Amino acid sequence: MGLISLSHGSGGRLTRELIREVFLKELGNEFLHPLTDSAILNISGPRLAFTTDSYVVDPIFFPGGDIGRLSVFGTVNDISVMGARPLSLSLGLIIEEGFALEDLRRIVHSIKVSCEEAGVKVVTGDTKVVERGKGDGIFINTSGIGVLEDGIDLSTGRIEEGDVIIVSGTVGDHGAAIMAKRQDLGFDLEIESDCAPLNHLIGKVLSLGEAIRFMRDPTRGGLAGVLAEIAEDGVEMEVREVDVPIREEVQGFCEILGIDPLYLACEGRVVIVSARKGAEEVLKRLRSHPLGRGASLIGEVIGKGKGGVYLKTAYGTRRVLQLPAEYNLPRIC
Repeated sequence: MGLISLSHGSGGRLTRELIREVFLKELGNEFLHPLTDSAILNISGPRLAFTTDSYVVDPIFFPGGDIGRLSVFGTVNDISVMGARPLSLSLGLIIEEGFALEDLRRIVHSIKVSCEEAGVKVVTGDTKVVERGKGDGIFINTSGIGVLEDGIDLSTGRIEEGDVIIVSGTVGDHGAAIMAKRQDLGFDLEIESDCAPLNHLIGKVLSLGEAIRFMRDPTRGGLAGVLAEIAEDGVEMEVREVDVPIREEVQGFCEILGIDPLYLACEGRVVIVSARKGAEEVLKRLRSHPLGRGASLIGEVIGKGKGGVYLKTAYGTRRVLQLPAEYNLPRIC
């Protein structure tokens, strides 16, 4: 009998296998099978985007955010990258006996402030307390609902050869911030998570219509993980290493530890596949927003049918970006 390992929750190959072989096998349906960040539900009236996520990040407080802020923005972003406008959240908390009430108040206040920033409301919730030693401080689950306007349909099936790949800002910030805080490595580096709501930024480019083919937020697995997932749907891409925006302190941190920043999680960035014709306008609109000032065109779609992601390195060589079986850091979100 197999056992669940930490790698099954890291977003890599083992996670995908677990989803397909356990969850999709039993629960698969037309809404769940696409494995998008939110399910699009057809009801009488507007289409709804519906998503859920659980947050087990360690540590619960980190530079640039905390588990409460992460739980709001993570769910808001999963709805937003589907092209929907987030409206309401549910909030479920599992709290371990002995957890500091002061820390709980701090987290709940962070949730309140984050909801105000994103323009959403918590409309239902639940709290459970487990015995000491049966949890790890606090876990949070949030579900979210958003409204999808007519005519918006973002999917890998809409990607065409010649399209371009855009990222809204620097990559790897969240993963590096969590790793530096958790390990307490003593480096004199100020690395903060990029934890932020994407709905207002994405709203600036959605009106471009057909120019926007696909969007995804690069959380677990980072930029490389997202591109590798897109490639599984028969999309072939080339990315230029020199055009990928990475903060100097994050790059230095990764070089010291021998980590590839392309695989580190982001929590306030969006990857957009755009028609080449509309790419300049996409970049212009992204850069007009504080969260998109570092937006960069990093690569192109070079073929369809045969999937793969190729990184053109700064030295002119080429290497394949694959979805790894496991990642450097579990419990990143």
